[in-house]
Amino acid sequence: MVVNGSYEAKDIQVLEGLEAVRRRPGMYVGGTDLKALHHLVYEVVDNSIDEALAGTCTRIEIIIHPDSSVSVVDNGRGIPVDIHPEKNKSAVEVVMTTLHAGGKFGGGGYKVSGGLHGVGVSAVNALSEWCEVRVKRGGQVYFQRYERGYPQEAVKSIGKAKDGETGTTTTFKFDPMIFLNNLDYRFDTLSQRFREMAFVTRGTTIYFLDQRTNRELTFYFEGGITSFVRYLNRNRNLLHSVVFVEKEIEGIGIEAAVQYTDAYTESVYSFANTINTIDGGTHLTGMRAALTRVINDYARKAGLLKDADPNFSGDDTREGLTAIVSIKHPDPQFESQTKVKLMNPEMQTYVQQVVGEGFVTFLEENPQAAKSIVQKCLTSARARDAARKARDLVIRKSALESLTLPGKLADCSERDSTKTELYIVEGDSAGGSAKQGRDRHFQAILPLRGKILNTERARLDKILGNNEVRALISALGTGIGDNFGLEGLRYGRVVIMTDADVDGSHIRTLLLTFFFRYMQELIDEGHLYIAQPPLYRIAHKNQVHYPYTEADKDKLLKELGLSQDKVNLQRYKGLGEMNPQQLWETTMNPANRTLLLVTIEDAAEADRTFDMLMGDAVDPRRRFIQTHARSVRNLDV
Repeated sequence: MVVNGSYEAKDIQVLEGLEAVRRRPGMYVGGTDLKALHHLVYEVVDNSIDEALAGTCTRIEIIIHPDSSVSVVDNGRGIPVDIHPEKNKSAVEVVMTTLHAGGKFGGGGYKVSGGLHGVGVSAVNALSEWCEVRVKRGGQVYFQRYERGYPQEAVKSIGKAKDGETGTTTTFKFDPMIFLNNLDYRFDTLSQRFREMAFVTRGTTIYFLDQRTNRELTFYFEGGITSFVRYLNRNRNLLHSVVFVEKEIEGIGIEAAVQYTDAYTESVYSFANTINTIDGGTHLTGMRAALTRVINDYARKAGLLKDADPNFSGDDTREGLTAIVSIKHPDPQFESQTKVKLMNPEMQTYVQQVVGEGFVTFLEENPQAAKSIVQKCLTSARARDAARKARDLVIRKSALESLTLPGKLADCSERDSTKTELYIVEGDSAGGSAKQGRDRHFQAILPLRGKILNTERARLDKILGNNEVRALISALGTGIGDNFGLEGLRYGRVVIMTDADVDGSHIRTLLLTFFFRYMQELIDEGHLYIAQPPLYRIAHKNQVHYPYTEADKDKLLKELGLSQDKVNLQRYKGLGEMNPQQLWETTMNPANRTLLLVTIEDAAEADRTFDMLMGDAVDPRRRFIQTHARSVRNLDV
């Protein structure tokens, strides 16, 4: 074996200071994509939230400036400015330029904190083109500026603060050398996160202003997570009032809010030190276990579950459940720096104890509500049994026992799922064009007849009775519900391809509802896409162009210097109007096509939106339509 290059002491590379962050941003903020860009803002806001948790901050302001720089302003204590005894420079500079530096390790500065790794604001500084910090403390205003993490001057006083005024203002501009492809902040993505922060930090005002568009929002919730549950359930039929429990064990604050509705899905979210732990963790496991145990015990004791009846499963007790669990821990252990899962083993026991005690008291004091909850679980258990039987007709249990693939599926010859694609198309005409135009080696086509069932308004047993849904599950090979597993996925890309009209949009929404409710992992792991067929075909002389939007069409005509009546203009009402070659060139050829990756940036808001748009309540949907009616373009009548 030949080894190229030397491996001596001189070859050992030492990355000084914040250079490691710039070289490996994924280790500190999760990458260099849009999600990581927003994470920069969260890291700075988390520091202000920590001041609020310490009881020293009541207002936080986040401002996106016209140049996409961001200011985070709080009225907390202000970062200390005196000289650090070991580093021999101002504590502000130490915090802003040194990894693992902060007031959250010794236990003196903060009782609980979200930013325990101590890399947050220094990582943001490292990944910023420039950053400025202003501290109001001790009657003075102190200032320091950094460029790509390096201080440009010593910390200095630039004036006097108003009497008694304290706080920190951090302004930074992300570095376009790190975050490429013209990325920019999304108002809605940030506002959802700030709303969640305000819910779990009750009594704190969070003001958000986007000077690029002059949009602004103010969040303040005296009710905390109880208000959060009411917000999530505002379009649902409720079985009882919100059950709120709160207790401190071993210096750890635990609070949970629980409410059952007549919905068929679960909406449960967990937080640790105000951070949304989107992958759950021990606190979420503890809450779920407590609810299942308490409901089973109560149902037996009240005679609502007979001796011959099996206990409710966790799935039975979670149908229609909306719940939030939020813990404040002095030493939380997260799975990674991006803090998506809580790992502290003791939290499962503590949360189970607190939620169990509070929920059993509620059931005993509210027998009518308790009966409604148990009845909901009974109905869920029966439906789940029916669904299990229906699922056996749909899912391949093994290679030998497998059902044949749907007859309407035009499969591909490639068997490596990382290279294959499944196009879900509406109708036989579009399906015919897609089957003829595709690359048969790696592209499969599944045409659906009509509209699939609205899965927001049906249980799984009824959903599995729908022929189109069964064909879809069978084609994908993942199973559904308890038996869902990505290891069986037959196609690496699942592409929804519908017409650019009202019916096509409705079918796309029905499919997205199904995937969100019953195959969310497909979305989370980046397998679901939406095809973008062109809206127009413009032929002029020997050239053919395919504009995808009205704006594209107008821009093209302007570039050609022609009006609409001077060209051969065709507006596609549906995919079936394209011949196979046109469909391949514009929508299916990997070299030319545009695919939109379906993502869920905020599961709580996605849950509420699907419930509002596809659920039973009419008034919220009517209000939504009336509010957004003026924004509609290209409505087919």
